[in-house]
Amino acid sequence: MENFLVGRGEALMERTRVNDTRRRIRQWVTGPLRTPLLAISYALIFTVSSLVALSIRFDLRIPPEFLERWIVSIPWVLALKLVILAVCGQFRSLLTFFSFPDAKMVFAGLGGAAVVQLAVWFVVKGEGMIPRGTIVVDFTLSFLGVCGLRILMKLLRDRFFAPRRAATQAKRVAILGAGEAGAALAREIQNKPGLGLDVVCFFDDDAAKSGRTLHSVPVVGNFGDMLPAMSRLGIAKAILAMPGASPAVLAGIVADLNAAGIEHDILPSVNCILSRKFSVERLRHVAPEDLLGRLPVVLDEDSIGLLVAGARVLVTGAGGSIGRELCRQIAARNPEMLVLLERAEPALFDVEQEILRDFPLLSLEAVAGSVCNEQQLESVFSTFSPTIVFHAAAHKHVPMMERQPGEAVWNNTLGTLFCGRAAQKHGCRRFVLVSTDKAVDPRNAMGASKRLAELVLSELQQLDDDSTVFCSVRFGNVLDSSGSVVPVFRRQIAAGGPVTVTHPDVERYFMSIPEAVGLILQSATFAQSADTFVLNMGQPVRIEQLARQMIQLQGFEPGKDIEIVYTGLRPGEKLREIPIHPAERVVPVSHPKIHRILQSRNHPVIEELEAMRWRLHYMSPKETLAWIERTLRVGALASTENLPAAEFGVGLT
Repeated sequence: MENFLVGRGEALMERTRVNDTRRRIRQWVTGPLRTPLLAISYALIFTVSSLVALSIRFDLRIPPEFLERWIVSIPWVLALKLVILAVCGQFRSLLTFFSFPDAKMVFAGLGGAAVVQLAVWFVVKGEGMIPRGTIVVDFTLSFLGVCGLRILMKLLRDRFFAPRRAATQAKRVAILGAGEAGAALAREIQNKPGLGLDVVCFFDDDAAKSGRTLHSVPVVGNFGDMLPAMSRLGIAKAILAMPGASPAVLAGIVADLNAAGIEHDILPSVNCILSRKFSVERLRHVAPEDLLGRLPVVLDEDSIGLLVAGARVLVTGAGGSIGRELCRQIAARNPEMLVLLERAEPALFDVEQEILRDFPLLSLEAVAGSVCNEQQLESVFSTFSPTIVFHAAAHKHVPMMERQPGEAVWNNTLGTLFCGRAAQKHGCRRFVLVSTDKAVDPRNAMGASKRLAELVLSELQQLDDDSTVFCSVRFGNVLDSSGSVVPVFRRQIAAGGPVTVTHPDVERYFMSIPEAVGLILQSATFAQSADTFVLNMGQPVRIEQLARQMIQLQGFEPGKDIEIVYTGLRPGEKLREIPIHPAERVVPVSHPKIHRILQSRNHPVIEELEAMRWRLHYMSPKETLAWIERTLRVGALASTENLPAAEFGVGLT
C-alpha cells in the first residue's frame, strides 16, 4: 500500500510539473514577446515561400544573378507584407481562433502585397527584380503558410495548452449515430481533451457503415448489438447524435441504456436540424419532448418579418412561459421597440436581463404592472404607442381558478377588455390574444374566462371598424411551462415519488414552447377581423404514459422504483380537451399547422362585464360560476342558430 501511495504521489507531482511548464510557456508566448515572435514567424514563412517559389521557377537551380536579386529584394518584400498584415489586424487577432473571415483578411492582405510587387515590377520593367511568375507563386505559398500557422496554433491550444485529465480519468464515450452530427461531435471532443471524454466507438443502424472508421474511431455495430459491445469496451457514457431519429427509435434506445445503467445525453434534434450546430455545449439529458414526435415547425419568415420588423411591440405577461418566448422570438426579428408588461417583478427582471444580454442594441422597456390597471395601461399606450400587442397575461391554473372564478374573469376577461380598449384608443394595428383549447366547450372557470375574452375581442372588433385587427390563437398544453405537469412530475421524481396522475385515461395535447410561439407569430400574419385561430396540436398524449416515460428517462422503473398514484380528476378538469367544437366551422390557411374558425353571430358581453366588474370580488364562487354559465349559454344560442345550448357544452355549476 505504501509503495502504491508513493507511486501515485510521484505521478501527481510529475503531472503538476508538466502543467506548470505549460503554463509558463503560455504566459511567455502570450505576453510581451507575442508580437515579436509572431513577426519572426511570419517573416520566416514569407522568406521560405519566396525562396521556394524562385526555386520552382528555375527547376531548383536558381541562377546566381536571380539569387542576388532575391537577397536584395527580400527585406523590403518582408517589410511590405508585415505592414499590410498589421493593417489588416492580423497581429491583434486571437491566434488560436481561426475562421473563414480571418482567412479572407489574410488573403486580402497578401494579395495586396502581391499587387504592389507586380506594380513595382512593371514600373522598373523587371530590372533587378525576381520574375513575375515567382511573385504569384510566392503569394499562394505565403497564404497557405500563414493559414497553416494559425491552424497549427489552434491545434496546439486544444492538444497541448488545454487542461488535461489523465487517460485513466477520461470517460469512455460511445456516439450513437455515425452521421454528420456524430462526426462533428466526435471531432470536437477529440480537439478538446480538457473535456475528459474519450470517444471509443460509434453505433449506427446503417449496415454499410459497420466496420468502417470515422475520424479514426470505429463503427462497431448497430443499436441492437450495442449493449454487449459497450460492456466489452467499458463504455461509461452514450451520446445520442441522431437529429432525424423517430421518437420510437429514441425511446427504445433510452430504455436499453437505462436498463444497462449507462449515462446518456442527446443533441437537441430541433436545434441541430435548423442550425446544423453539433457541439458539446448543446448536449443535454433526454427530455419528454424528444419522445413526443413533434417535428420542427417551418415558418414563413418573410411574412413574420414584415409584421414585426420596425414595429413597436407590447407583450403582456412577458415573464410567463409563453410571454418570455414571445419576447425572445420578437427581439430576434428587429422590432423598433419591445415593451414588456408583467406584474411579477422577479420574472420581469429575469426576462429583461436576458433580452438585454442577447440583444444589446434593441430598444427595450420593462414595465411592472397589471393589465387590470386601466390607468397604467393608458400610460403605457400613450407613452410607447405600440403598434402590435401580444396579450399573453393570464391566470391559467384550472383548479385554483375554479376556487376563485371571480379572479379568473377579472384577470383573463376584464384584463383583455381593458387592454383591447387601450389598443383601440391609441391606434394599435394588431391585437393578438393567446387563448387556450379550454375555451372550447368550457367546463371550468379558467376556460370560460378565456372564452369570454374571445367574445370581448369579437365585440370590440365590431365597434372598431377594423382599424385595430383583433384575433385569438388557441392551443393546448406546452411542455415545461410554469405550472404544467412536466415540471411537477420532474420534482416528484427527484423526491423519490410518488408521481401523481389524476386519472389513467386523462389525455392532453402538447407542443413545445418555441413551436407554439412561432405559430402564434405566424397566425398573426393571417389575422383579419376578429379571427380565431387553432393550432394543429397533433395527437393527444396520455398523461399516465408521459409520467412513465419521464420516470424511465431518469433510469427508474415505474411501479417498482417510483409509484404512480391516481388522485382523481381535480375541480374543473376534463378527461380530454377538444381544440375545435363541432359547431364551429373551420377553414385552412396557407400554413398546415394553423386553422381559422369562421366567425358567427356573437352575443354582446361587454355591457354585462362592466355591470359585474365590481361585484366579482364579493360574489361567492357558486354565484360567479352561475353568472358565467348564463352568459356563455346566451352567447352559445346567439352564435349557433339551431344548436341547443346544452349541446354546446356549457356547464360550470
